[in-house]
Amino acid sequence: MRKLIEATLVSLDGIIEGQENWTSGYFDEEAKAHAYEALADVDTFLLGRTTYEKFSATWPNIKGDRYFDRINGLKKLVASTTLRTASNWNASLIEGNIAAEMTRLKNEPGENIVKYGTTSLDRTLFEHRLVDELHLWYFPVVVGHGRRLFQDIDASRVRLELIGTHRFRSGSVLHTYAVK
Repeated sequence: MRKLIEATLVSLDGIIEGQENWTSGYFDEEAKAHAYEALADVDTFLLGRTTYEKFSATWPNIKGDRYFDRINGLKKLVASTTLRTASNWNASLIEGNIAAEMTRLKNEPGENIVKYGTTSLDRTLFEHRLVDELHLWYFPVVVGHGRRLFQDIDASRVRLELIGTHRFRSGSVLHTYAVK
């Protein structure tokens, strides 16, 4: 069975919004190498509409970087009730019931599915217990305001077991949790 892995960048005060404003100084060669290696057993990238629109506007244009080349080559699945098509950037739209479709996809042969960011899509994923691992990459910054991790998710749906920790020289720390 394939795993659905959610990977999220988080400030020390739990903020997940505006990451481009507070993470860039921490993405050195060590961090990029680790992010690339995390994609070794992934063949599908799950995105919500907002993340898809944001990433697909710029990421396909980044060439010659092994991390972005890997991301750009992955199959993309876009969960949206408002988009009519998601035809660029190797993407297709998930139509219908997202929980049923993700359950079906997880049971198909293949490698793991990764989703970046914590979005409104997570309500559905956690409600139906579809997330298998949560990779929370904490950055040593206090942002002070913005959307918080798990802000819109029923806390009774999130039970975690720490299964790994990686400390980066930059001071950021990646915690890997199995979702029980």
